[in-house]
Amino acid sequence: MAPRTQASGPARLGSATFGAPPPSEPPPPPPGRPARQAAPRSVGRSWAGRRGLREGGGGRSPSPAPSLPRPPPPACLPACQRGRADAMSTAGCAGALRPPVPEGGLMGGYEGGGGGAAAGLGVPRWGWRLCLAHRFAEQRKPYSASDVSPANALHHLGLALRYFRWWYQKTRVEKKHPFIDLFNSQPLRQIYGCPLGGFGGGTITRGWRGDFCRWQLNPGLYHYKTVVADQFIVCLRRKGQTVYQQVLSVEKPSTLQGWNWGFCGHYAFYHALYPRAWTVYELPGQDMVLTCRQVTPIIPHNYQDTSLPVGVFVWEVENRSGEDVEVSITFTFRNGMGTKEDRGGGHWNEPFRLEKDGSCVRGVMLHHCLPVNPYTLAISAREKAGTTVTHLTTFNPASTGQEVWRDLLEDGKLASPAGRSGATEKGEACAAAVCAGCTVPAHGHRTLELGLAWDMPRIHFGSKEKEHRRWYTRFFGSEGDACPALCHYMLTRYKQWEEAIEAWQRPILEDSDLPPWYKSALFNELYFLADGGTLWVELRPDDAASLGAQPGLSQLLPVLQEYGRFAYLEGQEYRMYNTYDVHFYASFALAMLWPKLELSLQYDMAAAVLSEDTRPRMYLMNGQMAQVKLRDVVPHDVGEPDDEPWQRINAYLIHDTARWKDLNLKFVLQVYRDYYLMGDAAYLRDMWPVCQAVMDSELKFDKDGDGLIENSGFADQTYDAWVVTGASAYCGGLWLAAVCVLCKMAELLREGEVLRKYAAILGKGREAFERLLWNGKYYNYDSGRSPSSNSVMSDQLAGQWFLRACGLGEGESEVRVSRGQLREAGGRAVPCRAVPWGGSGPGCALVRPSTAPAFRSSQVFPQSHVQSALRTIFELNVLGFSEGSMGAVNGMRPSGVPDTSSVQSDEVWVGVVYALAATMIQEGLVQEGFRTAEGCYRTVWERLGMAFQTPEAYCQRKVFRSLAYMRPLSIWSMQLALERRRRASTAPRPPAPAPGSGGP
Repeated sequence: MAPRTQASGPARLGSATFGAPPPSEPPPPPPGRPARQAAPRSVGRSWAGRRGLREGGGGRSPSPAPSLPRPPPPACLPACQRGRADAMSTAGCAGALRPPVPEGGLMGGYEGGGGGAAAGLGVPRWGWRLCLAHRFAEQRKPYSASDVSPANALHHLGLALRYFRWWYQKTRVEKKHPFIDLFNSQPLRQIYGCPLGGFGGGTITRGWRGDFCRWQLNPGLYHYKTVVADQFIVCLRRKGQTVYQQVLSVEKPSTLQGWNWGFCGHYAFYHALYPRAWTVYELPGQDMVLTCRQVTPIIPHNYQDTSLPVGVFVWEVENRSGEDVEVSITFTFRNGMGTKEDRGGGHWNEPFRLEKDGSCVRGVMLHHCLPVNPYTLAISAREKAGTTVTHLTTFNPASTGQEVWRDLLEDGKLASPAGRSGATEKGEACAAAVCAGCTVPAHGHRTLELGLAWDMPRIHFGSKEKEHRRWYTRFFGSEGDACPALCHYMLTRYKQWEEAIEAWQRPILEDSDLPPWYKSALFNELYFLADGGTLWVELRPDDAASLGAQPGLSQLLPVLQEYGRFAYLEGQEYRMYNTYDVHFYASFALAMLWPKLELSLQYDMAAAVLSEDTRPRMYLMNGQMAQVKLRDVVPHDVGEPDDEPWQRINAYLIHDTARWKDLNLKFVLQVYRDYYLMGDAAYLRDMWPVCQAVMDSELKFDKDGDGLIENSGFADQTYDAWVVTGASAYCGGLWLAAVCVLCKMAELLREGEVLRKYAAILGKGREAFERLLWNGKYYNYDSGRSPSSNSVMSDQLAGQWFLRACGLGEGESEVRVSRGQLREAGGRAVPCRAVPWGGSGPGCALVRPSTAPAFRSSQVFPQSHVQSALRTIFELNVLGFSEGSMGAVNGMRPSGVPDTSSVQSDEVWVGVVYALAATMIQEGLVQEGFRTAEGCYRTVWERLGMAFQTPEAYCQRKVFRSLAYMRPLSIWSMQLALERRRRASTAPRPPAPAPGSGGP
């Protein structure tokens, strides 16, 4: 690479061409700050004064770090320029003007293709990218009581009063977190990036501006705070002299003022493609480019590494100058999360060194000593030939930070004192630093490897009744001393992790038929599997004993003992684990990528179905008393983090969900979908009696015996504020789909009597569904007499969506199993392994049990009706809402205005939109499906700045609801639909008959 100086021409950063600074004056200083004087590039600033401070000073107060002279802000490419990653919208250093957002959204220029390459090493073409100087123009607020219409407010007045009394008791008397805190919704912080950490060990989020800003170490409970001391510092030395030293943060905090803050965000960009992220910095005037690659081992089917609480920062350092440069990267970190516990006293740090298998890792452990859920953090770096690693065991993060800054300034290294630090006194905080350095030759490149690990091996939930061991402890121990081993493992294994991640993602990223935004959305939405307050713990012996006492479920204990117990929150603000009506949508991600965790969750849910909790309690919606949990009914959730999950279930107490119409049906549908994808016959056999029980329980909702269940005149399903009366498109469609798959299971298991019973119900119910709800264009919302009964619901084909995902719902369907994989069980021939995802393989044959009537699941919903309904939804709910730019609104009146009959009918639910898009793709409306889903992605990720906190809902204007929510994981049902279409299109077709041979 030819040398490039600051005056040699424009340097390209991301999608914007950053021109060389003109020979004019630098931008004016901010008010109250003296003007900076320019300095030669080779020096960068005068360091003499800094050395004077280091060498003495006679008690003089340390002065703040002098700042480098800043070149004027770079000029971004105009928005119309194509072939770049992002025509960045900026609000910049020294008040630069913001160019318009490119046509097609924030990433429009990037997605246009072309030959332009961004600065930095190894940054992929696809993902979510923006300049560190970007500011999102639109600000929104969380939904609050002031946003409720007078009519809805009056209707829910009783609920509001009961909720307030309950909330006051919970928060002020019991001092606990409510499962939903309607009085303290999280504001929108447009700062988040890829979270660090695998499944179930806690997560730490580094935002796209470079700050560590969201913490979930205590199970299920979040702390939203930027910790100022958690930073990366770069130091450059030429010819034995430090010429540049900078905190790689655009912020200018009030603490650690001895450091040089305020890196110009125009010279850096962030790129996310979960589970990796890249931040590229062009150091102004230094002919150096830094690429920080963040890696977390989220790897499909790799259960061990996906559980690890670690994150790697690989720094690729490019020297574009004509002389060698000494470069060091220093990682500083506070002992704690910025909470009041940080100053509770008793915390301490200690350095460590671990050499194993020829690789050496050095770092500092930060022991955070708490009476409940103590933990250790560790920052580390890999020492190798040409790379030195030094450390500072402790410093005060509330000070000016001069001790760190001066130490680096002297020689680009830290002092590396021996021994552990003393424990902090009450009111004190402490931090540590690790520095990795090397010499980068002229026009050369070197790599520095740093990492962050944490170890909270044993946890208690809010009740403090039981101690649980996180699942990763089976590999690294549960004594709280795992950090050195975790650091060594991640810094020596991350290359294999990246190879596995690239092999998984490459076929999708290289598929030219897929739109660029979809590639970003598909992988980045997976963040919630790790950052959904996720639990992954070992099965306790006492729990195993109680579960083992239940009849049936032969594989329950083997699955939970081998793969542990897995749970994730409905949302970071809706703190209930495994909320089942929502997991129905989100479950595709687990079922397709980590199927054993889906099985674990399903077995736990099956055990909960068979349990009972007779304690009475008041439900807030209607004020009535009912018991917590009925037997043979699917629970709403398996508990909340501030109590004892799995032991006390159904934390949700707005409605008595035993009267909900969708939960039982969603269990049956997911059981068959899992069997269809995984082919686990033992699982199907285990779940069969549970499916029978919940379907028999559901039959009581068919009040008139027409084969179709009826809703009860309240919001008795996942739309828990949208009243449904009589037959309904949503619950009625789910019912028919569940009856269909129950018949299919009965056929496979040779349950002739059950098959005959439910086949008859299906025939009657299908006729009633069409008669009561079909209006010639779409299915009415419900069969009631309310003014909104004929609204167009975007989710009216949820049953058809799931049938198609199960390989059913398209004409006559039969089940493929291997000829060599039929197993005799209980005197019945049962398929042991179905071909995954409905494909075909060697030795496959259509199998029909001879002792049961053949079940041909002819189209449950007429194909012409499905097509008409989808086109109506696309025309009204998608194109007729915000000009087709925001996805599909939940409810639309036939006149073309949103349904405002409830607080949820005029919302857009992102996860529902992705499911709707999958349905469109299944039915051949591929472009309509992509257009529908794209509106949500553009709105959430590009317009509203909700990256890595995708909400449950947003309205056309002003408000959103429930940030960081489970349901958007349904985007993986789109991928399943696309893969099934591709397999169908490439499957060999029978040869056409020879001319004159006649037909069959």
